[in-house]
Amino acid sequence: MAIVKMKKLRVLAMAGQREELLKGLLHLGCVEISEPEDRLNDPQWAALLRRNVSDLTRIRGEIADVNTALDAVKRYGEAKEGLFIQRRGVTEQEFLSSKTLDEAQAETRRIGGLLQDLSRLRSEEGRLEARKAGFLPWKDLDLPLEQEGTAHTLFRLEVCPGSTDVGAVRLALSEAAAELIPVSADRQQACCLLVCHREDEEQVQEILRPYNFSATSFQGAAGTPAENIAALDRELQENQSRQAEITAELSASGGSRDLLRLYADRLNAEAAKETGSGNLLTDGTVLFFEGWCPEEKLRGVRSFLDTSGCAWEEADPAPEDRPPVQLKSNFLTKPLNMVTEMYSLPDYHNVDPNPLMAPFFILFYGIMMADMGYGLLMMLAGILVTRKYRPKGTMGHLFGLLTLCGCSTFVMGAITGGFFGDFLTQAVKLTTGGDFQLPALFTPLNDTLMILVGAMCLGFVHILTGMAISFAIKLRRGQVMDAVWEEVTWWIVFLGAGLAVAGLTPLVLYLGIAMVVAGPIASGEGLGKLTGIFGSLYSHVTGYFGDILSYSRLMALMLAGSVIAQVFNTLGAIPGNIVFFIIVSMAGNALNFALNLLGCYVHDLRLQCLEFFGKFYEDGGRPFQPLAVNTKFVDIQNN
Repeated sequence: MAIVKMKKLRVLAMAGQREELLKGLLHLGCVEISEPEDRLNDPQWAALLRRNVSDLTRIRGEIADVNTALDAVKRYGEAKEGLFIQRRGVTEQEFLSSKTLDEAQAETRRIGGLLQDLSRLRSEEGRLEARKAGFLPWKDLDLPLEQEGTAHTLFRLEVCPGSTDVGAVRLALSEAAAELIPVSADRQQACCLLVCHREDEEQVQEILRPYNFSATSFQGAAGTPAENIAALDRELQENQSRQAEITAELSASGGSRDLLRLYADRLNAEAAKETGSGNLLTDGTVLFFEGWCPEEKLRGVRSFLDTSGCAWEEADPAPEDRPPVQLKSNFLTKPLNMVTEMYSLPDYHNVDPNPLMAPFFILFYGIMMADMGYGLLMMLAGILVTRKYRPKGTMGHLFGLLTLCGCSTFVMGAITGGFFGDFLTQAVKLTTGGDFQLPALFTPLNDTLMILVGAMCLGFVHILTGMAISFAIKLRRGQVMDAVWEEVTWWIVFLGAGLAVAGLTPLVLYLGIAMVVAGPIASGEGLGKLTGIFGSLYSHVTGYFGDILSYSRLMALMLAGSVIAQVFNTLGAIPGNIVFFIIVSMAGNALNFALNLLGCYVHDLRLQCLEFFGKFYEDGGRPFQPLAVNTKFVDIQNN
C-alpha cells in the first residue's frame, strides 16, 4: 500500500555526452530530471552554471506542422478515422530510422505546401467572387468602363438607394440638359449611367446630392461589364479547377497517415528529450542535473550511468524535498489511477489508495448497476477496445475500469436475477405464454429494506477501513495518542453500542463514552477542554451517522435502474407483439444503461472521495514525469 519509493539522483558528466546521456535516459524511461531553479538561485552555482540551450522551439514548430498535415489527411484523405486510434506496432529501429524521418519530413512539407496553395486559391476565389459581384449590377451596360466621355460630354456611373424615385431625378436633371439612364435596380440600390456636359458637372451634382447619389468606378477595368464578368468567370473556373486538383492530391495522401503518425510520435519523443535538456546545467565543459528515480528501477540506471562514465550519487529524499508520486499498479489497481488522479495524487508520505479503494469501488459499482445484460455489455466493450486499440493513459484506465466494473455488475445481476430488467420474463410470456423467472437470492423490488440495511452495513465497513488506514499512518508517524483518542475511542464506542443493542453488556459502551470525554481533556487547553468534549461528540456522531446514511445510495440506484428497465419492458409488452417489445425494450434499456453508466460512476466516486478518503487521505502530491517516449499512434516493440 506504500507509494513507490523514490531515490534522489545527482549526476555529473562531460558536456559532450549530452546527446548520449539524454537518449539513454529516454530509452530507460524512469528518470525525472528536476527543474534546476534552486541551484540557479544560489549565487555560487549561478556563477558557474547555466541552462543548456535547447532546440525545443524548433521541434514544437515541426510538431505543429505534422499535426496540420495529419488534420489535412483526416479531412481530405480517403482513409476513414474510427472512434479510437488504431495503434500500429513498430520496431525501435523503424521508429528511429533516418530514412523514415526524411520521408516523413518531405511528406509533411509537401502536404503543407498543398495546404498553403489551397488557402491562397480560396482567398483568390473570394476576391474574384467579390469583384464579379461588383460588376453584376452593370452587366446590361453596353459601354466600355474605361470610357469616361468625350471632350464635351461626361459619362459617370452613379448608385443611389433602391427607394429613390429615379423618374423624379431624371425630370430634375432635364433642366441641366443631363440624362440619367437606369441600368439595374433592386431593393438595396439602383444603378444608373449619368450623361452630362462637363461644364454642367457642378450643377448636376447639386441636383443629385439630396437623393444620396454616389459615383462608383472600376479601377483598371477595361471593356464592358459583361466582358469583365466573362473574364472573371474564366479565372474562377481555372481557380476552382486548380483547387479540385489540390484537393485530389490531398485525398490521395491517406496512405501517408501511418508515416506522419510515426513522425509525430518521434517528434514528441524529441520534444521530451529537449525538455529534459533544458533542465541540464552546464558551464560548457561539464553538465550537471538532479532528478528522481523509483528505487525498483535504480539498478538499470546505475548500470547505464556507470557505462557512460558519469559521476553520480543517490540519496533518500530529505525532509525539505518534495519527491514526485508514482502509484504502484497491477491489473486490479491500475485502472483506479484515473479516479485518484481526478481527485488529487496523495502526498508522497501518505499511502497509495488504489489497492485499498479498488475492491470497494468495483463492488459498489456492481451493486448500483446490478444487471447481467449491462455487465456483459461493459465487459465486451472494455475487452474489445483494449485488445484492438490498446489505449493508454486515462483512456486505457477507463476501459480497464469498465471491464472490472462490468464483471462486478454481471455478478450482482446474477444474484438479483436481472437481465435487462425482466426482459427474459416478458419475452417468454409473449412468445410461449409461459412464466419464466431467473433465479435470484434477492430482488430490488421485493427485498428493498434488506438491501438498504446491507448497503449501510457495507458502508460502515468501508468507513472502518478508512479509520484503520488512518490509525496505521498515525502509528507509523509516532502519533500514538492521536490514534488512541481518534480511532480507538470510536471503535470502542461502536463495539459498545453493538454489544448494548444485542443485550450483552453496556460496560464497553461506558468505556467508549469515558474515552470520548477524556480525549479533549487530555489534549485540550483551558476552556477548550470543556468545549472540545461537546464539539467532538457532535461532529463525530453527526458525521458518522451522515456518512453511513450516505451509502443508502447503493440501494437507491440499484432500485432505480431495475424499476426503469422493468417499466420499459412492460410498456413494450402491452401490444403483445414481440417485435414491438424488442424495439421498445432495447431503446429503453439503452437509455437506462447510458444514464446509469455515468450516474453510478459519479456516486461511486463520491463515496470514495468523501466518505473513504476523508478518513485518512492527504493530497497534494505531484505526478512523476520521467524522461520517456510516450507515443500516441504507435507501439514500440522490442527488436
